[in-house]
Amino acid sequence: MSRFDLTKTVMRQGVWQGVLTARAGEGDAPEIAVTHLGNPVAGVSVTAQDAPGRWALRVPIPAEAVADGVQTLLITDQASGAQLGHVTLIAGEALGDDIRAEIDLLRAELDMLKRAFRRHCRETS
Repeated sequence: MSRFDLTKTVMRQGVWQGVLTARAGEGDAPEIAVTHLGNPVAGVSVTAQDAPGRWALRVPIPAEAVADGVQTLLITDQASGAQLGHVTLIAGEALGDDIRAEIDLLRAELDMLKRAFRRHCRETS
């Protein structure tokens, strides 16, 4: 179990940002590791905030993580080895095909529901 809770705040200009909050009784600065496909992500920073037990986490998105398909960056607490969170990036043509297929399925289900509702209305009136 991790000593910290992680809350995403924003992702802007290729940098994912969040806030680490220490759980009760934990006050030491966190040691955070971020990996993509098992490789460490460079440039990760943890900065103390004004409130005790809170740190700002900044994770620059590596260029190799911007690719077709689904890419995931894992954020872990090095001291405990617990996963604190993840950043998921989805991009490319494969995504477009998936979304179009999902929309087609939703349309088919909606048409089926409309037919069933109309049949029900005819039968009960």
